[in-house]
Amino acid sequence: MTNDTRPDPLGFLADELAELKKQNLYRPMRVLSSPQAAEVVVDGKQLISLSSNNYLGLATHPRLVEAALNATREFGAGSGAVRTIAGNMSIHEQLETELAAFKHTEAVLTFQSGFTANTGVIPVVTGEADLIVSDSLNHASIIDGMRLSKAPRVVYPHKDTAALRELLREARAKGRTDAAGAATGEPHRLILVVTDGVFSMDGDIAPLPEIVAAAEEFGAAVMVDDAHASGVLGDNGRGTVDHFHLHGRVAIQVGTMSKAMGVLGGYVAGSRALRDMLIQRARPFLFSTSHPPAVAAACLEAIHVLLDEPELIDRLWSNTLYFKGELRRLGFDTGVSETPITPVMMGDSARAQTFSRRLFEEGVFAQPVVFPTVALDKARIRTIVTAEHSTAQLDRCLAAFAKVGKELGLIAG
Repeated sequence: MTNDTRPDPLGFLADELAELKKQNLYRPMRVLSSPQAAEVVVDGKQLISLSSNNYLGLATHPRLVEAALNATREFGAGSGAVRTIAGNMSIHEQLETELAAFKHTEAVLTFQSGFTANTGVIPVVTGEADLIVSDSLNHASIIDGMRLSKAPRVVYPHKDTAALRELLREARAKGRTDAAGAATGEPHRLILVVTDGVFSMDGDIAPLPEIVAAAEEFGAAVMVDDAHASGVLGDNGRGTVDHFHLHGRVAIQVGTMSKAMGVLGGYVAGSRALRDMLIQRARPFLFSTSHPPAVAAACLEAIHVLLDEPELIDRLWSNTLYFKGELRRLGFDTGVSETPITPVMMGDSARAQTFSRRLFEEGVFAQPVVFPTVALDKARIRTIVTAEHSTAQLDRCLAAFAKVGKELGLIAG
């Protein structure tokens, strides 16, 4: 055994972690030892879960499980390569063909996650000659995708379409700028307006018709990230473009197969030319091994279930309206939520952490969301009900919220 006295170059991390704990911003990892369902086993304790994105219960749907098993037997456990070399299997192509038909678009390209879909597509379609216009509360993956692009970008206040319109008017009038910010007189090749369809922390829906109208007026294109709208909004869960009847007017749709579809992955839906260019240039696609066959097959079966069992979405919304309404009746602030994402606003990070711990003790798994995911004064408990929850389970959750809320002085006793 040696006595190594060399200084640890990463020693500062321990100090930073201690500071996070002091500020109530440290988030410990819980361990799930059961299937992802309405009731789960977390850290050895059985709880009702309000923390999963498994909106429709498809993560354990028998048809998806069987599809995954069959694909593993037929194709093996892994694909063995990136798709441009040797990992492009027939199951991947079939998934994309059916996804494109489902989304009413020409083509789809799948990615390893919704995050990599955004960081893949934005740098491919935008560059120095372009401009990105982004909602202030867009998802972190959109922000990172913009950072990876060489395009300049401007941000408009959340859902403020009047401000968006003014930015677009100014961008068209001013044109491109040089490194010093001076107008060059040259028009932008592309102005890309990017928005979430459903905002992941507040659960509100983008005013997509107004965004599209503004973009069309000033010759811009629209990109929508429908991660939390996929399987939730629109006919059979086709998303916000379908929900607002805007097919053919949104250039790029990003979706996920990791939430309502119950499996894993992201996708970009749009034109055939968009798909082909992403195959040539999107770095997450080019440098990551493709989905295991089981994942692709389960995602494919999820599309079939969405088409065959629309009652799952009906049940999701019925549960959502009940739970959200009861939380508000108890006196909780659920913000501006319009979807199954229902934040219970705490404000203070310490209160959010304490509230979550007490819910855990009362048999409810509902995680706190604190900075940097949300602003320092916007801490919350983020809840999501699913189609799997029974009314009895939701009532048990509501009783726990009422008890803890009164204990902590968040609602009247």
